[in-house]
Amino acid sequence: MPLAPGRIILLTTSHRVAPGLLSWPAWQVLHAADRVLCADGAHPQLPYLREAGIRVDEASPTAEELVAACAGGRTVVVVATGEGEPALTDGLARLAGSGRVSMPELELLPASYDLPGARLLDLVQVMDRIRVECPWSSQQTHKGLAKYGIEEAYELVEAIEDGDRDELREELGDVLLQVVFHSRIAEEDPDAPFSIDDVAGGIVAKLVHRHPHVFGDETASTPEEVKGHWLRTKAIEKQRESVTDGIPLGQPGLALASKLASRVRTAALEVPLPAGEGIGYELLALAARAEAEGVDPEAALRVAARTYRDAVRRAEGLPG
Repeated sequence: MPLAPGRIILLTTSHRVAPGLLSWPAWQVLHAADRVLCADGAHPQLPYLREAGIRVDEASPTAEELVAACAGGRTVVVVATGEGEPALTDGLARLAGSGRVSMPELELLPASYDLPGARLLDLVQVMDRIRVECPWSSQQTHKGLAKYGIEEAYELVEAIEDGDRDELREELGDVLLQVVFHSRIAEEDPDAPFSIDDVAGGIVAKLVHRHPHVFGDETASTPEEVKGHWLRTKAIEKQRESVTDGIPLGQPGLALASKLASRVRTAALEVPLPAGEGIGYELLALAARAEAEGVDPEAALRVAARTYRDAVRRAEGLPG
């Protein structure tokens, strides 16, 4: 009577989850296994497995050796390294495809999963290393990087307007890099250091405070009511006297005019547009009109300008 082929379980874990925090099925499998193997003697899970009374042998068997270890119905668990044991899994696939070997039951068991946002931890770690080891990045300052923040923001807007999903994902990453980079630089400030955790904690607190209709007892059923909550809580936080306080005057003119009109309308103030002659006052009136109609004047002008650019290219005999 042939021996039962046994069972091979490839146990994977996430390095973004604290070692030892494994699923209950993983712990059951580990305790019930006939052998537990791991090729990496410094694997972060090993101290916790051994503390739980699980014997782990440091070994890197070939596919043939692993299949032989399962003979007689034995269960062998392989605690995968960070690379996922590609050589071993490829070898097992070749054996299975040969048809000459009675293969054990093969199972992939994720013992821990990444939480949403877990890859942000990777970004922080990569940025830490780059800041220390890269000759260019290690010399950068907030002021030196400022222009890149503006460039990346405009490139993000362009990707949104183009409707290019791949470009959008990439540009969001570039904007996120600016946040992480500045936060890493800020850690080194001798007088007022802060970290990416401080940045994230600050925006979380702000979002919770400014959304009492979500996290508190207030109610809001329309976007305008939400804006009202936002502006009221923001005014209390900043102790601002005017609805215009905090509006950056250095932003593009149409965006500035639209923002002013939005603040006035949201606050239900009756403020007539200033009378004056010239293109500036005409543009101000157009921007206010666009905002009242729910149109972003900057975006609308960019669409028109792109149409004009295409017309110029066609006049030059080029594709639009």
